[in-house]
Amino acid sequence: MIAYKRVLLKLSGEALAGKEGHGIDPDVVGAISDKIKEVVDMGVQVSIVVGGGNFWRGARNGHKMDRASADYMGMLATAMNGLALQDALEARGLYTRLQTAIEMREIAEPYIKRKAAKHLEKGRVVIFACGTGHPYFSTDTAAALRAAETESEVILLAKTIDGVYSADPKIDASAVKYDEISYKDVLAQDLKVMDSTATALCKDNNIPLLVFAISDPENIVRVIKGEKVGTIVS
Repeated sequence: MIAYKRVLLKLSGEALAGKEGHGIDPDVVGAISDKIKEVVDMGVQVSIVVGGGNFWRGARNGHKMDRASADYMGMLATAMNGLALQDALEARGLYTRLQTAIEMREIAEPYIKRKAAKHLEKGRVVIFACGTGHPYFSTDTAAALRAAETESEVILLAKTIDGVYSADPKIDASAVKYDEISYKDVLAQDLKVMDSTATALCKDNNIPLLVFAISDPENIVRVIKGEKVGTIVS
């Protein structure tokens, strides 16, 4: 029994870096890929939006750079992560397609909505890289946009913490974890689940968001099976 037929998994670049916090940890990528294969084998259609923070943090890294240039560098970082993820998934026997919002014909397909949907219908894992292809938009916004375009039933937001809290639990010991919360409350309380543009896009398109910890990749499978994991935002 599966809870969702088509999902979009949002992976941060940091999730692929492991304990080092930068670069790519093959063991971590492998463990995540094992669980993605498991859910694909269950009949779930999976697309992935991957970030690039393990290589470059956009404006934060390039604080003296032009913002657009810094953001484009971040988009290139997501393409590197997309290639690493594609390689790991294909090593496990999955058929994949890497689609980028910036054209890179030698290494990936350009993003085309209808082609992405067709790949998903054929059981291929589609990895979306380069964000939206535009500066000033985060990969969170790209995840919300691609989920809407591919008619995904839910966004699985894999983070370093195990859900949505009333405050940062690393700073505030009294922070309360929510099992469920509305997008309206997330925006009103300024909870940093996703950036406000992505949150509003999910809200306007009625796309639920399930926030959980990727430190245990088995959570991906638990979510698909409908087990109570993390926080649901709807």
